[in-house]
Amino acid sequence: MRDHGGNIDGAIARFGGADWIDLSTGINRVPYPIPLLQPEDWTMLPTQSAKQALLDVVAQAYQCTAPMLAVAGAQAAIQMIPRLAKPGKARVLGPTYNEHAAALRAAGWRVDQVSQFGQLGGADLAVVVNPNNPDGRSYAPADLLALAGQVGRLVVDESFADAQPELSLLPQAGQAGLLVLRSFGKFYGLAGVRLGFVIGCAEDIAALQEMSGPWPVNGAALRIGAAALADQAWAEATVQRLRSETVQADALALAAGWQLVGGCELFRTYETPDAETAQIRLTKQQIWSRIFPYSNRWLRIGLPGTPAEWARLTRALEV
Repeated sequence: MRDHGGNIDGAIARFGGADWIDLSTGINRVPYPIPLLQPEDWTMLPTQSAKQALLDVVAQAYQCTAPMLAVAGAQAAIQMIPRLAKPGKARVLGPTYNEHAAALRAAGWRVDQVSQFGQLGGADLAVVVNPNNPDGRSYAPADLLALAGQVGRLVVDESFADAQPELSLLPQAGQAGLLVLRSFGKFYGLAGVRLGFVIGCAEDIAALQEMSGPWPVNGAALRIGAAALADQAWAEATVQRLRSETVQADALALAAGWQLVGGCELFRTYETPDAETAQIRLTKQQIWSRIFPYSNRWLRIGLPGTPAEWARLTRALEV
């Protein structure tokens, strides 16, 4: 089932109201300030020099020298990767972001979701989300590199790794059979920009570039991404803020009787007595959250972005 957070239209249709806080995603609600855009960002086709300028910044920000491709969000790469090889046996470490399995099945792959890291070996293609969404499980780079030698191709989705660079494989990326995905919109709070990156060996990146066409990323996204990823001071301050706010969110949840399942700096997943009841409880303050078809107790929330939003979450959990 391709269920997702961000379905705020459904919340409005069901519960009414207009002033909603969407905490159903792991998107930073204190976004990077959009830089001044130029008319040519909208009037011209994206140039090779603009694409390369972004990739140069990305290489510096991620401390990565491997070949890479900018795409319209990590989702675009997820949908292309199954076409890199003839369909075979895929294993996805779950529960996790369900688009990986869905995209593989749509391309003809036989997909098994496994619950243990050690069950991934032997697959023609294996997928690990690190840190994982929604439970925050994480895996050491050394273990992932060892796994890469046990499967035909390993896809490591680092969409939530910006605040945990010690988990990243990017400094070691570039070997055959390993692809690493990064999302821009989540940590930088600009999901509508639709920007992400896929990093791998030269052969895989060339094939993905051919699939993606000549202009996979728009001119405004190229400029915004380059400015944001070059701003290390903003990134460092944001990591510190998010880490302090996860403590605040966990304390509110604990007081409400919820137990932490896990998470990362951009979202928290809690075990509740009943997830749907907990979700409806939050809607009383017009706060939308995420529940899951595979658990009737898990509820995930992103972090509020302003003092007023934090006050509404506090009121919802104090009721």
